[in-house]
Amino acid sequence: MIHFKRLDHIQLCIPTGKENEARHFYTHVIGLTEIPKPEALVPNGGLWYRVADIQLHIGTENEVNKSKRHPAFEVTDIRAARALLEKHGVKIKEEVQVPGQVRFSFFDPFGNRIELLQKT
Repeated sequence: MIHFKRLDHIQLCIPTGKENEARHFYTHVIGLTEIPKPEALVPNGGLWYRVADIQLHIGTENEVNKSKRHPAFEVTDIRAARALLEKHGVKIKEEVQVPGQVRFSFFDPFGNRIELLQKT
């Protein structure tokens, strides 16, 4: 049996060469803090961010496969988060509501789905 301690990081992908566009979205639209990548990984491209106590790695690749893969982040004020995203014209996806939480997803400019939830 594997005993998991915590979620360390999530990786999403963007097309090669789109780091500036990703930096604008993740830093200026949704307000994440960029953190330095290890020097050995800098040649690979991409960006890293701090999200609460985990890391979000934005990698680069030539083709981005779309699937159900996504990170889900708990937030403290889901209404304010949604209002901010809508203000910036970010595409929102309604999710099936489940007991004990309110949730929705949104898409970054590269088609990555990100879920936000607030426990009730």
